[in-house]
Amino acid sequence: MRMSFRWFGAQDDPISLTHIRQIPGVGDVVGALYDIPTGEAWPEHRIAELKAQVEDAGLNLQVIESVNIHDDIKIGLPSRDRYIDNYRETIRRLGKAGISVICYNFMPVFDWLRTDLWYELPDGSQTMQYDRSVSESISPESLLEQYTAGSSDLSLPGWEPERLSDLRSLFAQYEGVDANTLRENLKYFLEAIMPVCQEAGVSMAIHPDDPPHPLFGLPRIVSDRDDLRWIVDAVDSPHNGLTLCTGSLGANRANDVVDIIEELVPEGRVPFAHIRNIRWQDEGRFYESAHLSSEGSLDLHQIVRAFHRAGFDGVIRPDHGRMIWGETGRPGYGLFDRALGAAYLNGLWEAADKSPLLKERPAQKIEL
Repeated sequence: MRMSFRWFGAQDDPISLTHIRQIPGVGDVVGALYDIPTGEAWPEHRIAELKAQVEDAGLNLQVIESVNIHDDIKIGLPSRDRYIDNYRETIRRLGKAGISVICYNFMPVFDWLRTDLWYELPDGSQTMQYDRSVSESISPESLLEQYTAGSSDLSLPGWEPERLSDLRSLFAQYEGVDANTLRENLKYFLEAIMPVCQEAGVSMAIHPDDPPHPLFGLPRIVSDRDDLRWIVDAVDSPHNGLTLCTGSLGANRANDVVDIIEELVPEGRVPFAHIRNIRWQDEGRFYESAHLSSEGSLDLHQIVRAFHRAGFDGVIRPDHGRMIWGETGRPGYGLFDRALGAAYLNGLWEAADKSPLLKERPAQKIEL
């Protein structure tokens, strides 16, 4: 297992590589080129510059998150083949630079969503909350108005301004695209890029839907165990893998995250994992809690042991920390709480390493 930390680049992230290197047990950075328009091939010299920045700081770069998928590919438009060609070239260039994993998603129009970026907890820390009733009360037209007005609620990491600038047109293009169509378009994409992935030594690792249900009438197809099973079986290649995000899967109470880990990790199809915790509230609401099992609704002790028992040897990163100790900045991506999360996860992994007799799955945590 390799512990990592997401970094948004010297221009856009107040957290420096020097800060990241000082977190005990963190040796890897997860990065990307966020200014390259979706659908364009990443320039080779820019990839080399990013890798050199990270390595000059004494850290490693082997996971890129994300090389985003153009909506024409998800919709299945004739222009998708041009964008797939560009994606294949990016894979070749990343493989040449020594990158081994690309984390991506196949969520239509939007990436992940929260309805409150500054939800205050009783201890005074701030975190992100999702309330399904709020998202279901928002229309595409009101989203367009918010975006045009420059709302900060439409600036989550991973969102792409260039494609959100014409939401009305995008929604119109998705008319008639149901879950089955979206699945077939994902399969078409994966079948087209797998030979290049094999040639370049790069694994694709799809991120689950976040939150794990349809939004604004748009389908989502990476929300539960059956979805993940379909993806790895639809294109049977060791380079067709998953980013196992415990918080995204755990937001669906029907998902048994430990069972999913124990089924899919031994197959070698999970090269990358986001390990984070959430606290379920009432139906359709949750917030991002501290990583500790006692703080959230997911038992990260069970989850880390499941990764360990299953022989996980990929890259892990803590995710979606709270804002604590007066820190300000990018919602979910402050330094302090994510650093605490990395330390906690490293401690759980070390305990699993040193407790060889604890092989059986512990009793299921009971939510009070």
